[in-house]
Amino acid sequence: MKFVLLGCGSSMGVPRSDGFFGKCDPKNKKNYRTRCSAIIKGKSENILIDTSPDLRSQLLSNKIKNIDRVFYTHMHADQTHGINDLRIFYLKTKKRIPIYADNLTKRYLKRSFSYCFDKNSDYPPILKFENMKKSFLFDKSIKLVPIKVKHGSINSLCFIINNKLAYLPDANRIYKKDFSKFKSLQYMIVDCLRYTRHPSHFNFEDIIKLNFFLKPKKMILTNLHSDLDYNQLLDILPKNIKPAYDGLSLNI
Repeated sequence: MKFVLLGCGSSMGVPRSDGFFGKCDPKNKKNYRTRCSAIIKGKSENILIDTSPDLRSQLLSNKIKNIDRVFYTHMHADQTHGINDLRIFYLKTKKRIPIYADNLTKRYLKRSFSYCFDKNSDYPPILKFENMKKSFLFDKSIKLVPIKVKHGSINSLCFIINNKLAYLPDANRIYKKDFSKFKSLQYMIVDCLRYTRHPSHFNFEDIIKLNFFLKPKKMILTNLHSDLDYNQLLDILPKNIKPAYDGLSLNI
């Protein structure tokens, strides 16, 4: 089973739409970052996390032929606005794709992309909501546990997979009651937006503290803004912490 980071960039990506790279070296391909999405590739199921606005190019780059279900971390545009690119997977199977999200995200998706869920035009609905549970088991081997984390003024969902890997791409606080669930994991993929503080994202100083307290074997930084150059981060991070790059694949 593999966990693939389809995109690791912040809400504008790197470079931005106007070509601005910030402090990132454009000669390094690992500084080219699309917006955050990830996929769990199981024996017979592919589980997508978030539908980035860059989803189409991400799926093509990683040769993803099927999507069996989708989990959403939260309602923001950089996690949801690629939703229309799921249409082809409905057309291939003629089965509506199961979607899992918290109530706030469900309401946003239903309001903003109603045609995906309800028959109100010439096009059939392609998606269906499923209930969010405390734990899921898919494909007989993929255990997925959703956990609420703080993301500014809202909560976001992170996911712990097979008690080995935590994926929290948008967060600025882990609630105390859940802290023990994140300790000593094999991989912790975590939001690190920039060096300076931000009201809804972890920053560089925050992840250094998280690494000290949670002690993952490897921490991988995602949701990276244009002021975080890949090689510069490698030079200053502890040995067990690495910046992500688009297409990074982990065995779990």
